[in-house]
Amino acid sequence: MTMTLNGRTPHAPVHHRRSRRLLVGSAYIGLYLALAVAPLLVLGLDELPPRRDFWTELSVALGFLGLSTMALQFAVTARLRHVAAPYGIDVVVQFHRQIAVVATLMVVAHPVILFVRDPELLALLNVLEAPWRARFGVTGLVALLALVASSVWRGGLRLPYEPWRIAHGVLAVVAVAFSLTHIELVGHYLDEPWKRGFWAVLTTALVALLAYVRIVKPLQLRRRPWRVAAVRGETGDTTTLALEPEGHEGFRFLPGQFAWLILGDSPFTVEQHPFSISSSAMRPERPELTIKALGDWTSRVRETPVGHRAYLEGPYGAFSVDRYAAPGYVFVAGGVGITPFVGMLRTLEDRGDTRPHRVIYGTRRADDLILRAELDRLAAGPLDLRVTYVLSRPPDGWAGETGRINADLLRRVAVGELPDHVYFVCGPDPMMDTVEDALLKLGVPLDRIHAERFALD
Repeated sequence: MTMTLNGRTPHAPVHHRRSRRLLVGSAYIGLYLALAVAPLLVLGLDELPPRRDFWTELSVALGFLGLSTMALQFAVTARLRHVAAPYGIDVVVQFHRQIAVVATLMVVAHPVILFVRDPELLALLNVLEAPWRARFGVTGLVALLALVASSVWRGGLRLPYEPWRIAHGVLAVVAVAFSLTHIELVGHYLDEPWKRGFWAVLTTALVALLAYVRIVKPLQLRRRPWRVAAVRGETGDTTTLALEPEGHEGFRFLPGQFAWLILGDSPFTVEQHPFSISSSAMRPERPELTIKALGDWTSRVRETPVGHRAYLEGPYGAFSVDRYAAPGYVFVAGGVGITPFVGMLRTLEDRGDTRPHRVIYGTRRADDLILRAELDRLAAGPLDLRVTYVLSRPPDGWAGETGRINADLLRRVAVGELPDHVYFVCGPDPMMDTVEDALLKLGVPLDRIHAERFALD
């Protein structure tokens, strides 16, 4: 059945969209690899400078590859919707974190190899007496190490999000800018004008990308403000904000997608956070975000006055029933991971969907069950839905499932009865790891298991 919205068919058939995503996704991967190695290939063209020993050339090659990979991080984290669409922005963010480690190892290997080959070069670490090319190189390396360390151990160091995000951006700019200057001052592979021109173009492209992210995108958001139309307290220490566009039509979104929210008069702020859209995609004129109080900022959301100015950047995400054709869906959630599923279920209800669906929702206590009343309403309505609640700390008299979501429960509630369904998993990382492993052991194919992890900020 083809669904329509306002008299139009909003999406192509699922299999056509999937083929297109695969093609576009493969093209972006190829482009990324080409850009990553381009500086190394270009600087090695034409007339080469006098050849040095193998270890020196290897260290230089690793340095170039590491720097180009670092520079591409600005594009990876720019929230370019068309680039992220084939994979989902959560996958892009995970790639950003992992490739950052690879880039750092390559950059660190550059001086380490040189120091091992010639220990006298360790004197270049003395930035007070070393030549300027070494000072820029050492400073860029220290900035990079500080960036990676503060990101990997942010939780253990208890760094507040907003100051960390500012420091993260500053350190990234310093690391790349100083490294570019280091290469320019060394000049070994930049002895020809056209090669220096290539390096200038690369630098200009990075500056333009930064300007787009920090200036152009906020200006675009400023022209499309929203207002808080309703503030609704929910169970599980959560709050739902309903938003309405001011002076524009808002945006359409797929069920299960999310948006970055800014509350305040200006979009030029680091105070922005991603939240799933928990309302129906069939009602794009009034999106709702359900937000759990997990810190200072989210705890203040419930105090937001009706009429307050807001900005939404989005929609983002590939976590949607609209992307996968199936005889039905099984939604496995933990904690606040239920919010995208409620948006999907509300959409299915509005569309008059008749396929059988299941929800398996685990929390510690009954009071932690977010949007439980809405889930019960959906299960009692026309939608063919069965909801199973799982509590690890059940109250006296609890008649539902207890403990944690495991393979036995998944087999009894879903896999044994609905072997051909598509599975969506969202929640805390340990719960998601357990569920994904259990589903694979129960024989659910990997291409029918889709997960979204919330650690984006």
